[in-house]
Amino acid sequence: MHPIYALWCHPRSLSTAIERIMRERGDLHVMHEPFLYTYYSGASGRPLPHLEPGPDCHSSYEAVRDDIRARARSGPVFFKDMSYYVLDRLTKDPEFLTEMTHGFLVRDPAAAILSYARLDPDFRCEEAGLEASWTLYCRLRNIGLDPPVMQAEAVQERPQAVLAAYWQAVGLPDAPGAFTWKGDTPDDWRHVAGWHRSVARSRGIRPPERGSDPRAELRGLGGGFLDTYRHHRPFYNRLVARAIA
Repeated sequence: MHPIYALWCHPRSLSTAIERIMRERGDLHVMHEPFLYTYYSGASGRPLPHLEPGPDCHSSYEAVRDDIRARARSGPVFFKDMSYYVLDRLTKDPEFLTEMTHGFLVRDPAAAILSYARLDPDFRCEEAGLEASWTLYCRLRNIGLDPPVMQAEAVQERPQAVLAAYWQAVGLPDAPGAFTWKGDTPDDWRHVAGWHRSVARSRGIRPPERGSDPRAELRGLGGGFLDTYRHHRPFYNRLVARAIA
């Protein structure tokens, strides 16, 4: 079995841009959120906007796990996924949990939630995702693992330095040529194309926007969005405190 590299994220955390870099490396079989449909076909209790399931979208945890393992028999695999999609099942599957090399990606929840609300204003608190990421992180630490954490804003500021540190932490060689990519859309993005228009049009990691204040904009939305932010902010603080410098 070849290595399986799992990057655990939350929505709107720059994860698809980082996935695009991982594809550009050329030495990994890359999967896009393989557990997404297992959550939105059952556990979530609601449909995901802009999701058009294709024939390769598995609806069971076991089918996705077996697919990942099958691909890892022929070469190393990387996937990024949301912790909350699979937290309950994964923490009850210690064998598969320890087969993977884990990492985490976090972004300021004000910016992430604001971006999410523009695409899916009816999302639920759980789907902001940071609580699940912290829970999974603690589970991994409790079994003796030390997964690296990347901060999205640091990636935007210093993409090559932060990714190089992440690769070193998980045992991958540096790949300085992977930070610009072609304009083609990966086939397994097509069923969620509405979520990834920005990164599909880009050719690399964009620097952070200057002068914007996502907290102020989020306060303007008010109501449940602020409650969601307040709920997830402590989990973000704990994770970002452990981020790659």
